[in-house]
Amino acid sequence: MTDVFSPLITLDPEAQAQLFTDARTANAFTDEPVTDEQLQAIFELAKFPPTAVNAQPLRILFVGPGEARTRLVAHMSEGNQAKTSTAPMVAVLAADTDFHEFIPQVFPIRPQLRDDLAGNPEAREKMARFNATLQIGYFLLAVRAAGLAAGPMAGFDAAGVDQEFFTDSTWKSLLVVNIGRPTENAWFPRLPRLGYTDVVRHA
Repeated sequence: MTDVFSPLITLDPEAQAQLFTDARTANAFTDEPVTDEQLQAIFELAKFPPTAVNAQPLRILFVGPGEARTRLVAHMSEGNQAKTSTAPMVAVLAADTDFHEFIPQVFPIRPQLRDDLAGNPEAREKMARFNATLQIGYFLLAVRAAGLAAGPMAGFDAAGVDQEFFTDSTWKSLLVVNIGRPTENAWFPRLPRLGYTDVVRHA
């Protein structure tokens, strides 16, 4: 474990390591399958963090090995194709621009917001993308909490993926994530992080 723990953080040091300090972006995975039960457990944890008006616009397409994976790999950038092809599971994370249809269910204190948003597709898409991106960070932590490694990738043809998988929906792809057990030496050396005084100001 990386020994950078503070007594002010109440999360157990082993959990801190698993979620943050020892966790890495994996580039290679063993052939151990990722089960449907694991995927549901990841989702059930990742659904709780905050979004504006509890909108929860993140949508997930899990792509296992097979014909659909081959179709997905064709839209990945060259450097991401091999690892996406061989990962036990791949998630396409997307924003649903029609998330407002669920507003009466998820934000019952203001059900009329559904109709307000229905007439403003530009604001809806902006809201969907921002909040789904916020949810993605928690999704990656949930993958780590399940004892798995995540390999998030922005290197893909989003329009091509949308055409391939989402033509009959209002989902817009944002990120592709390989998921599984990492092999030995599955990552690049840890790169430097900026320090507190580099990024923080007090007003």
